[in-house]
Amino acid sequence: MNPDILGLVALGSLFIFIFAGFPIAFTLLFLGLVAGYIGIGPVVFNLMTLQVYSIMNEQVLSAVPFFLFMGYILESSGLMERLFKAFQLMLARLSGSLYIAVTATATIFAAATGIVGSSVTLLGVMAGPTMRHSKYDVKLSAGCITAGGTLGILIPPSIMLVVMGPVVGVPVTDLFAAAIFPGLVLSGLYCTYCLVRCKLNPTLGPPLPRDQWAESIPWLLKELILGVMPVTLVILATLGTIMFGVATPTEGAACGAVGSLVLTMAYRRMDWNNLLTSMYRTVEISAMILLLCAASNFFGAVFSRLGSAMLLTQMLLGLKLDPMFMLAAILALIFVLGWPLEWVPIVLIIIPILMPMVREMGYDLTWFCTLVAVTLQTAWLSPPVALSAYFLKGVVPQWSLREIYAGMMQFMVLQVTGMGFVVFFPGLATWLPVALRV
Repeated sequence: MNPDILGLVALGSLFIFIFAGFPIAFTLLFLGLVAGYIGIGPVVFNLMTLQVYSIMNEQVLSAVPFFLFMGYILESSGLMERLFKAFQLMLARLSGSLYIAVTATATIFAAATGIVGSSVTLLGVMAGPTMRHSKYDVKLSAGCITAGGTLGILIPPSIMLVVMGPVVGVPVTDLFAAAIFPGLVLSGLYCTYCLVRCKLNPTLGPPLPRDQWAESIPWLLKELILGVMPVTLVILATLGTIMFGVATPTEGAACGAVGSLVLTMAYRRMDWNNLLTSMYRTVEISAMILLLCAASNFFGAVFSRLGSAMLLTQMLLGLKLDPMFMLAAILALIFVLGWPLEWVPIVLIIIPILMPMVREMGYDLTWFCTLVAVTLQTAWLSPPVALSAYFLKGVVPQWSLREIYAGMMQFMVLQVTGMGFVVFFPGLATWLPVALRV
């Protein structure tokens, strides 16, 4: 068997094993060793050592545990509940106020943690009962919560962007800057859609009852200052130091982790159990991501060494398709794979395989990575899998999956609209990274 064909067989076997339920990291190592030994001989063991060592020396990836710890600390501290309450009080008299409060909280929370399951679950716990009590439309409520929760994939400091940077060879600071405007555009689309729907049909989101209004303007200002400002300042300080070049992603992430810990202690919401739980979850997820990074880096090196990546690129380029049509096909593939798979195998396995073709097509890599992030975010809202639906159903069991799906589909249309903005107006993703480098 030709080595390049052998690589394609290994890739096909990889998907079979993954869908059969085998651990992805060990499957990557096993198939890389087997295919590499058959195709290039014993040198594959040296290749494995080199690739694993290079990943473990990648300083950018050391930001992953810091960002995870920052997110878990803020999640367990209860500060996000206070943040949501502050927005709720400020907007109580407005039709659809809870939709705006959910979206605003989700946008800020996305900048604190890129963990979608945690975001959707926490938003459901905070907003679900209030929305039910206020007789808000179930479909629109479910769609708003699930869509807002997925913003963590896109808005920095997204863990996915931290991992994607070294994979595609783009600075993480550029990816962070590129994702800000698309994330805000999507957040704005959610708010606009909900407000317009409530304006046309006020029963979808009536103003909150009088007993849920702010007691006075000074009291409202106090809640806003205590609920919104501290978390926002920690997040802005973390991202600002990274994007303006004051600190590396790892240094900025470390400062954010310390800042969130100090903030939680200042609010007297930290206890030993929360700290241990946050540390344990950080180590667990970090180890999983870094092991996957090392294993996929090795498999990708074997795949390229066998010539399979070049063969695949030549085959696709030989079709002489329009670049925009090819881009649509790539994003459609990522979207479909985003149903059964987490973002980790897609970013670490699929994207490296596609990168030679992406470079040959001449796409701007920062723009392309932003489109991939928006596509994966959309996949989280897409039935039949739609993991966000199950997270929300678990914390708001009174809402049926059918109603949750119906709400998510409405926001999928907004997602596709936002993706269209990024495709046809690339400056949304490319302007800020260039501006910050000037």
